[in-house]
Amino acid sequence: MSPAHAPATFTQALPSYLDPHHLGPWGIYLQQVDRVTPYLGRLARWVETLKRPKRTLIVDVPIQLDNGTVAHFEGYRVQHNTSRGPGKGGVRFHQDVTLSEVMALAAWMSIKNAAVNVPYGGAKGGIRVDPRQLSRGELERVTRRYTSEIGIIIGPSKDIPAPDVNTNEQVMAWMMDTYSMNEGATATGVVTGKPVDLGGSLGRREATGRGVFTVGAEAARRIGLDVAAARVAVQGFGNVGGVAAKLFAEAGARIVAVQDHGGTLYRDSGIDVPALLDHVGRHGSVAGFAGADTVASEDFWGLPCDILIPAALEGQITEKNAGRIQARMVIEGANGPTTPQADDILHDRGVLVLPDVIANAGGVTVSYFEWVQDFSSFFWTEDEINARLVKIMKDAFAAVWQVAEDHKVSLRTATFIIACQRILHARDLRGLYP
Repeated sequence: MSPAHAPATFTQALPSYLDPHHLGPWGIYLQQVDRVTPYLGRLARWVETLKRPKRTLIVDVPIQLDNGTVAHFEGYRVQHNTSRGPGKGGVRFHQDVTLSEVMALAAWMSIKNAAVNVPYGGAKGGIRVDPRQLSRGELERVTRRYTSEIGIIIGPSKDIPAPDVNTNEQVMAWMMDTYSMNEGATATGVVTGKPVDLGGSLGRREATGRGVFTVGAEAARRIGLDVAAARVAVQGFGNVGGVAAKLFAEAGARIVAVQDHGGTLYRDSGIDVPALLDHVGRHGSVAGFAGADTVASEDFWGLPCDILIPAALEGQITEKNAGRIQARMVIEGANGPTTPQADDILHDRGVLVLPDVIANAGGVTVSYFEWVQDFSSFFWTEDEINARLVKIMKDAFAAVWQVAEDHKVSLRTATFIIACQRILHARDLRGLYP
């Protein structure tokens, strides 16, 4: 073949809308994909698929504020991969939301859904807004306008949003109603995490925390750590951290430290979790709780404990504090709380890290149950839901543990091996259209 007719080769460059010098959370995800690529075999030819979101939508969200002025907020919905099914992932309202963050969260949802083998791809959404600065009416208007703007790409068989940081059952109810009004028919399956009276599932609110506890207990058994005698520290005390703390306490563990945006608490003899949950429910944070000592927030990472559960935001465990952590095991209740550099430090120190992409997959697993129940209009009992959740989480974790042992890799890399193989095998089977 003459040079003029030789096949063209193309450099797989970063998408032009990204700054290669400031990749943010997306950069962490790309490093994780690079680490798993050597284990993908012939499927590695498709790996660039994982490095590019399928669809990225940025929308303007204008609303009229209570004072009559018009405010504009930036909204996102990213569908990372839909080879295995419709997109699935939460919506967060936070003043620091960025496109890089939403892209990374959508990609981690792809991995998470494949790791527990539910038939979804990964998606995520967000609005760059501090919801604490909005009245209830303003929050509803932001939610409804955002839903209308992204309505062109979501739907029960396209992309199904769910609650995330600073969103809840009420926000999902508004999203479901807005989508339904635009469609002209009630579509309960467009979102999950809804109120039970609107087609939500029993057990959904506690599902992520229950999954964190389930994989934590399984891992503890494998490393000879007695949960009933364990000291637990929890960062974030909402639906994930609060529920996980409650379940660990019920299993006999001592919750010795809790941190949230209001402050950091420590009590070596154990914090009364039900009392703290009641306090947070009434006051919005752990600040002012009388049943424990208040300590400096920067001291949280060095407090003595056996199990550490970061269940707040991403990027919390870094190379700056990883060396101070005394826990034998870290269970990632949040998405992306540990940087790759911190991951390596913890690994070298013998700290077992249960990665987010398996540890906090309980939420999307019960979201799947909710979606199935909405389609069939037949609902299960909470005991049935919890039993199915625990079985899926245990089976998925056992597979991850086995792959980690077989390849002598971390649990995070093992989870990525399983998930990426499933995603790329589906991509390979489907081929490219047209």
